[in-house]
Amino acid sequence: PPRSTHCISSAASDVYKRQVGLLAIAAVVVGRQLLRVRRDESRLQQLEQSGTAKSRQAADLYELGSVQLCKRLYPQATATLKQALKRLGDEPDEARAVIENALGFALAAQKNYEEASKHYKLALKAKPNYPVALNNLGYAQDKLLKTEEALTLYRRTLEIEPENQTAKRAVKKLEKRV
Repeated sequence: PPRSTHCISSAASDVYKRQVGLLAIAAVVVGRQLLRVRRDESRLQQLEQSGTAKSRQAADLYELGSVQLCKRLYPQATATLKQALKRLGDEPDEARAVIENALGFALAAQKNYEEASKHYKLALKAKPNYPVALNNLGYAQDKLLKTEEALTLYRRTLEIEPENQTAKRAVKKLEKRV
């Protein structure tokens, strides 16, 4: 039986409303991303102009390296974070762990998983129950085709943080391979 024109226009109206809703959501997401990129660019410019790259403070260099990571300037971040490590003085072990982990991340982003693994291990030496470094080391070991080691690392993360979603997904994926 033929539909009434009222039903067709009502259905078309519903489709139109859904499309407008989706466009609004997309606009918000894109807007937030643009603001984040602008903020990162602004902070990078401030840090570069203030001479942070020549700073003798590990914290300043770590901040610059972090912004470089956000901007996906991985080779620059690697150099900056290496300088931060050289300038670490009497900072607590946690500072060393955070910088080593960030350096590992910069190296992994450049697909240098062997070197990244070394820095993740140094981060864990400084702070043994550091879930982010454990996850990152698990990722690097997986990329190096060391599946059993990766699985062990992710399981260790779950012992520390049972609700860690990254580790849960990785364990599920890796268990299928073993």
